[in-house]
Amino acid sequence: MAIFTKRYHAPGTSPGTLVEREPETAKPLSIHVVDYTDSEFAESRPGAVSELAVYLEKPSTTWIHFDGYCPPDVLQQMGALYGLHSLALEDVMNTGQRPKIESYDNELFVILSRPLLDDNGMHSEQLSFFLGHNYVLSFYNGTSDLFVNVRKRLQDHIGKIRSRKADYLLYTLMDTVVDEAFPVLESYGEFIEALDEELLEKPTKSTLHKIHGARRELLLIRRVLWPQREIINTLIRDEDNLLEETTKLFFRDCYDHTIQTMEVVEIYREVISNILEVYLSTLSHRANEIMRVLTVIATIFIPLTFIAGVYGMNFGNKSNSPWAMPELNWYYGYPVLWLIMLGVAAGMLYYFRRKQWF
Repeated sequence: MAIFTKRYHAPGTSPGTLVEREPETAKPLSIHVVDYTDSEFAESRPGAVSELAVYLEKPSTTWIHFDGYCPPDVLQQMGALYGLHSLALEDVMNTGQRPKIESYDNELFVILSRPLLDDNGMHSEQLSFFLGHNYVLSFYNGTSDLFVNVRKRLQDHIGKIRSRKADYLLYTLMDTVVDEAFPVLESYGEFIEALDEELLEKPTKSTLHKIHGARRELLLIRRVLWPQREIINTLIRDEDNLLEETTKLFFRDCYDHTIQTMEVVEIYREVISNILEVYLSTLSHRANEIMRVLTVIATIFIPLTFIAGVYGMNFGNKSNSPWAMPELNWYYGYPVLWLIMLGVAAGMLYYFRRKQWF
């Protein structure tokens, strides 16, 4: 999993230069146009940028969505047609940007990131938006049709989108991206619960790998969600003639969603840190238990080794020396010595048990 994935130009490259950087698994580009008013709705899929010029003269609201990899020549044509700033086009081309907002002449440029959890782990997908007086341009080279529900709401005239201007459409699209974090965090909550149960039952080395993987992925989610809160806060507070005051009220609700997601992320990060501490404490406790058992065994054998060592010297065996060991000539010396050694071991075990050392 790559946490920081941003493509840079070579040092010294002129600002606003668009360099071909087609990903290996890029989707072919598809242009989806939705043109609407409160009473009319039209949907089309033009095959070239030149076909989009007709929408500049219309009083209706136009949403042009670029789904898939957008090559530099297409971006340059769009920039020339809609007067898009070259630096903004460069950020669209170089995915992996930090979420941000830029205000240009009669144009608002927004970059958001969508956290995505799949079989390959956690990663993010960039979405770019341009807001004009009567249009919204969106660029997304992702794996799914993210705005299918928004198009359905527009087609079926559900909600307030068609009765509002382009700024409300931008809010709807941004709110969709922000809300995409909730199912990801819900999946992470289930993963953390399972990880906690695994830690209490029987932690293994794979448990530690899962913990570190979760910490890295939560760091990625935080990197994606934290600046998006700043972006929406900027939209609410700044004075911009492209945003109506009534629309800013809805952006406040979107801002609340970003706060909720950030709170959940911070809670999960704290839980993961606590799980790591518990895992390390568990390992330390298991090591202490092993050392205590080994210490008890070694302590029991110390006096037994001493006794065996004393009688293993065999001083005075088969002699009349007054310093000879009389036990060596006893008929029951060997079994008696075993009984003494077993008694010493049993006594020490009893003493350790009473002291709750074992």
